This record gives sequence, C-alpha cells and structure tokens, in this order.
Amino acid sequence: MKRSYIISLLLAIAAVAWVASGQLNSAEEQVAKKPPADLSVANSPAKVRVRIQEAVARSTSTLLRGDTQAERAVDIKSEARGRVIEVAVEKGSRVEAGDVIVRLAPEYRPARLQKAKALLKQRKIEYEAAAKLAKKGFRAETNLAAAKAEVEAAAAEVEEAEVALSNLVIKAPFDGVVDDRAMEVGDFADVGDIVARIVDLDPILAVGFASQRDVAQLKIGDPGQIRLVGGQELAGRVRFISAVANPETRTFRIEIEAENPGSRIPDGLIAELILPTEDTPAHRVSPAILSLTDEGTVGIKILGADSKVEFHPVRIIGEDAEGVWLAGLPERIILITVGQDYVTPGQLVEAVDEATLDPVQQGALE
Repeated sequence: MKRSYIISLLLAIAAVAWVASGQLNSAEEQVAKKPPADLSVANSPAKVRVRIQEAVARSTSTLLRGDTQAERAVDIKSEARGRVIEVAVEKGSRVEAGDVIVRLAPEYRPARLQKAKALLKQRKIEYEAAAKLAKKGFRAETNLAAAKAEVEAAAAEVEEAEVALSNLVIKAPFDGVVDDRAMEVGDFADVGDIVARIVDLDPILAVGFASQRDVAQLKIGDPGQIRLVGGQELAGRVRFISAVANPETRTFRIEIEAENPGSRIPDGLIAELILPTEDTPAHRVSPAILSLTDEGTVGIKILGADSKVEFHPVRIIGEDAEGVWLAGLPERIILITVGQDYVTPGQLVEAVDEATLDPVQQGALE
C-alpha cells in the first residue's frame, strides 16, 4: 500500500510538470508572435495648431508717471530796508501783476527825492546861463560841457531817489496765488529778505521722465493728456523735452502744458502723462501663448517657411479684453496657438489650421 502512495505522488508531479511546460511554451509563442515596435512614430514631426494672421495698425501711447508743477514759483524779496507798515494780501489769495503785496515805511526817502529835484533844477539854470555866455564867446566850451555833466548827474540822483522810494512798495510780478507770506505789519525787512512766495498755476505743468526709447518718438507740440489721481483728465501739449539725460537715471525730462483756469489744480499732485505716438503694426494674441527664454526675453513661436519653429521677441504695446497687442513681428505670420510649449526653435513640425484642422503647407504666407 505504501508503494501505491509513492506511485500516485510521482504521477501527480509528472502531471503538474506537463501542464507547466505547456504554459511556458504558449508564452514563448506569444512573445515570438508580437510584432516589433514602430519607431517611425517616435521620429515623426510634432503636431501643432496654427493661425495665419496679419498685423493691424495700432495707435499706441507712452505712459509716464510724474507730478504737477507750477508754471512759475518766485520768492519775492525786498529791495529796500524798512519797517513793514502794510500787508495787502493773505496766504492763498489770488493776485494780478502789479498788485501791492507789502509797503515799507518811507522814512527819509521822500525828503531825499525833493532834495535831488531841487539840485537838478539848480543845475539846469546854471547850464542855461553857461550856454548863453558860451554863445556870446564869454565862456569856454569846456565850461559848458562841465555844466551839462552837472545836470546829468543831478538827474541821475533824482532817478535813484525815485527808485528807492518805489522799492518801498513791493508788488506781484505776475498773476498767481500767494502761496506763503513771510512778513507782518511791524516786521523789519532788510535787502534780500523774502516777503512772499507767488506761484503761477495757469497753465499747469505735468512733469515726467521718458526713457531713451520713448523720447525718440516725441516732439515739442505733440498733443498729450494729463491724468490725475482722481481720474480727472486734461488736454495739453508737449512744451519741453530735455536735450540732456539725467546722469543717474538716463531719462529725459518731459513737460506737458495744460490750461488751469482758476488755478484749481495745485502744484505737487501725482499725475500720469499720456503721450500718443505714431500708429504701429501690431498683432493681438492671447497672453497664454507668450513664451519666455532663459534670458528673460518675451516672445512667441511662429511657423517659418520651412515648417520649422521660429522664436520672435516681441514688445507688448497694449492690452484689451481679448488679449495683448504685440509689436516687432512681421506683417503676416503663422502663429502657433496649440502645442507651442512642447516645441523648440528649429524643430520641424506638422501644422494644421486651428479652425479647419486642414494641414498648413509650406508657402502659406506667400
């Protein structure tokens, strides 16, 4: 009986071995029958979707940030010494050219003027007498010349006394606003002391600084807009472009002049200077297709005439709800709209039109 167990065990082992050998042979046959990998698919050109588009004229503008400045701002100084006896204006008030700002005490100056006038009258009489004697031959020509010189000297003293007296009345040199007043009644003013500060706010200036690239597109007389923080906009014109760059920033001072009736806009407001430039051929694209090189250059990928990818640097000149406007591209391009992230410049690709999915052949730009 033990012998029968052994025979049964041997038969079972043989059966398992036979089944296993059949499975191995089947697997080997399947491997042998599997076709080789198609390497041509891996070597085929990448497929991208493209759009043929042409540039359109885009009106561009240069935006500068700056501030408002007064047309003129002058510290009025005293030209005489004396006590202040009248202050005719208040801070913040408007004045016109010739309006009195401050009066100083006349002191001795009226008497000095009277004395100079009396001396001038005497010198004129002396000159007339000398002229009559010279005409009759009783006086030399040199004496007549000396008498004439005395008259002229006396006239100069009269004029000097009149100027000294007029300097006691300090007036506004131009229309403007009294921004500050440094004198009060009873103060003593010396020559050179500041009496008041007058600013001229009409017209108002907006001052900004343009880069070397932007300044080349501007010229004096160009129209411009001034946009203030609150959204108020003023129409003006470019009145000044610096001929020398700031040595630290390498930028150029630009001034836009605009009317400011009533001096409503003060000096020192933050402002934007909007300067229209010439129409530029531009392409509008989705921001999503913009590419960036390792060097930080912004550009897009387009299809060249040989169906190879080309990278073109661009300059963003504007934006709207439908995309960004790019300058610096050819007039007509084949723009890669899908798949641009997976191809590199110089790579051969198969392109299809994004709208019809029809192949785009070489020479599509011709």
